Amino acid sequence: GARETFESYYRKQRRKQARLVLQPPSNMHETLDGYRKYFNQIVGFFVVEDHILHTTQGLVNRAYLDELWEMALSKTIAALRTHSSYCSDPSLVLDLKNLIVLFADTLQGYGFPVNQLFDMLLEIQDQYSETLLKKWSGVFRNILDSDNYSPIPVSNEELYKKIVGQFPFQDAELEKQPFPKKFPFSEFVPKVYNQIKEFIYACLKFSEDLHLSSTEVDDMIRKSTNLLLTRTLSNCLQTVIKRRNVGLTELVQIIINTTHLEKSCKFLEEFITNITNVLPETVHTTKLYGTTTFKVRDPGAPPPGGAAGGQLESVDLEPHELALAPGSRASDYLVDLIGFLRSTFAVFTHLPGKVAQTACMSACKHLSTSLLQLLLEAEVRQLTLGALQQFNLDVEECEQFARSGPVPGFQGDTLQLAFIDLRQLLDLFIQWDWSTYLADYGQPTCKYLRVNPTTALVLLEKMRDTSRKNNVFAQFRKNERDKQKLIDTVAKQLRGLIN
Repeated sequence: GARETFESYYRKQRRKQARLVLQPPSNMHETLDGYRKYFNQIVGFFVVEDHILHTTQGLVNRAYLDELWEMALSKTIAALRTHSSYCSDPSLVLDLKNLIVLFADTLQGYGFPVNQLFDMLLEIQDQYSETLLKKWSGVFRNILDSDNYSPIPVSNEELYKKIVGQFPFQDAELEKQPFPKKFPFSEFVPKVYNQIKEFIYACLKFSEDLHLSSTEVDDMIRKSTNLLLTRTLSNCLQTVIKRRNVGLTELVQIIINTTHLEKSCKFLEEFITNITNVLPETVHTTKLYGTTTFKVRDPGAPPPGGAAGGQLESVDLEPHELALAPGSRASDYLVDLIGFLRSTFAVFTHLPGKVAQTACMSACKHLSTSLLQLLLEAEVRQLTLGALQQFNLDVEECEQFARSGPVPGFQGDTLQLAFIDLRQLLDLFIQWDWSTYLADYGQPTCKYLRVNPTTALVLLEKMRDTSRKNNVFAQFRKNERDKQKLIDTVAKQLRGLIN
């Protein structure tokens, strides 16, 4: 006869039991069993309540049960958010996702709304993606560390077909060549390519049973793969390049490898399309950004092949003796340097044309700038005409190198233009052609268009110092006095132009 008291007591006690059930153990994130036990007791609780709802009169009702489920849902989601964030093993995150899907589908079968659980799974998906990226960072590092950075040799048809089966590569010229022959890339290319495909499969596993549309799955896979290329793989390549012991041959091989990986991105896009059945033209699918990871940059942009190209530029010059009488040939240090550049660019045969050209142009510009700096250095206080004539022989050696076409593909005298500033400056001084320079200054057709008056003045001052210090009896020699006057007059006019 105390029905109301009993109903109230029952509901109060069950709320307390619900709170106990919803309290996760502190080490739940460590094993899958911890999560399984937690879900089982929640399911058990609500299956019992649902049974009582349908077999008794008024002990519980739908409003009471919905209120209890609302509380359970918020507490469960909060617990899962906290515990899943500690997990760094992608396979455990994947197993957890499968458990959550089972949990949600089971309770949905009893009429409980579970949309919030599926929304939370999309958050866990981001974390799964991060754990995958960490795992593949280690995979890529191992591949790059164990590579020999040499083209893959193949001795027979079987080996050739094996590599082509692992990596999408077609080259009619290479196919015609007799065995033994070599692929242009080293082992890390097919290995990295296959690992990118493994990563895509791992991403796909998470999206199964999430009731997502194929477009959403496609978009999720492409976004994760983009992070793998632009962040994870890119960082691993940068680490290899920045190592002190990486030689020029290895750097060239890295550029060749990344160029082939860049070309393979379209095959990876097709691979994703085949998995998800979402055609690129039917929706606004995300493009793979691999091309930005591996991009070979244009001249004028940062160096070719990213950081690798930067290292190809660093050619440094020895100090130059600027007060000697001219010899009959270029200085030894410069002849050695040009020899080094010739052999370096001979290594570039497998590089894409644009990379080789950009690296060569960068090296020539760097050489030209460094030579000009030698002339302008504050430590070089004096400059004789003889020293300038010797310097002219050195610049002619550089121009001869540029004319010889160290890498194919330059049109006309494009490469020689790297030395045009030096050439015009030296012609002006050696021919002492100041009347032309001063008369034509500022006109677009000027013969010495690339000569900056400030640079010219700095050199002229060095020559004037020479005249004064080296000629004790200069004041008694008319031609020396005239020369000095001329230098003073030209210097004055140059200052006028500067101002």
